[in-house]
Amino acid sequence: MRKRSARWLWAALCLPGVGCTTIVGLDNPYHPIEEQGSGGGGGSGGGVESGSRCVGLPVTCGPTADESCCASELVTGGTSNRSNDPAFPATVSDFWLDRFEVTLGRFRAFVDAYPGSRPAAGAGAHPRIPGSGWDAEWEERLPPDREELLKGLFCDSEETAWVWTDEPGANERFAMNCVSWYMAFAFCAWDGGRLPTEAELGYAAAGGAEQRPYPWSASADEETLDRDHAVYACNGSDVAGCVIEDVLPVGSKSPQGDGLFKQADLAGGVWEWTLDWYGDYPPDCVDCAVTTGGTERVMRGGGWRSAAEALLLSTRDHRPPATRAIGIGVRCAREP
Repeated sequence: MRKRSARWLWAALCLPGVGCTTIVGLDNPYHPIEEQGSGGGGGSGGGVESGSRCVGLPVTCGPTADESCCASELVTGGTSNRSNDPAFPATVSDFWLDRFEVTLGRFRAFVDAYPGSRPAAGAGAHPRIPGSGWDAEWEERLPPDREELLKGLFCDSEETAWVWTDEPGANERFAMNCVSWYMAFAFCAWDGGRLPTEAELGYAAAGGAEQRPYPWSASADEETLDRDHAVYACNGSDVAGCVIEDVLPVGSKSPQGDGLFKQADLAGGVWEWTLDWYGDYPPDCVDCAVTTGGTERVMRGGGWRSAAEALLLSTRDHRPPATRAIGIGVRCAREP
């Protein structure tokens, strides 16, 4: 795969008792972010709820806390350049993409149903990508029971900015974090959807053929980014370090930060897992994904602790699929 540049994305931070560290990519110091190049659309088909799993959940999402957290918006298919690089065009069919990143409130229902919410073999498949469903060999990558699942929702690190709480509370509208790729896949399959492909998520964020640098950009050349558009770089906190108080409810920057198809937080918030293994972009891409041969899965969009450059549509990042981190979450796709 041709790479125009690889640079270190960072912004200085200082942590009490620790000293200075950096915000880079997925929030780990000195992690390289690969920028895949540089650089017209469609409209939304109107929102729907993602499925019966949302019955009974309070309508508390969006900028005024009066939208369904399960809302999904139609992405009208077409062709755009992956990572805004004309060397890598891709075509996607129409699909629905959740308006919001999966919240703690939505994820709590999955946890309450566990282990009955574990996916069956073949579940969560993209209907036009053979072999994209749940693989029975991944079973051991999921906790065996609810007790073990709960232990893992506090991440695999000493960081404390996870959003999970054992009882419902103030975090229910936050994007669920600390979920591995396997858990993200399992949730979307249980929720009646699937993980979006990298091509799909990139298409939605770029506004299709408009090739927006950011989801909210008015043109391919407009790169305005400020606190009205996205949650990033610790939300501009004046606290010495990134803390849970820097997290905001999903859709807080809507509608200013929405993409063409009305999804919120396609840049900033949390990094979002995609179906794809990280690797070279497949050529002649029509409803395609990299489903074999990798060791790390692609994530898109930047997160609440990421530097501004990580939010650009030209940026990719990737992690081993077992990774659980406070900067990673999920958004589900589904069929029209």
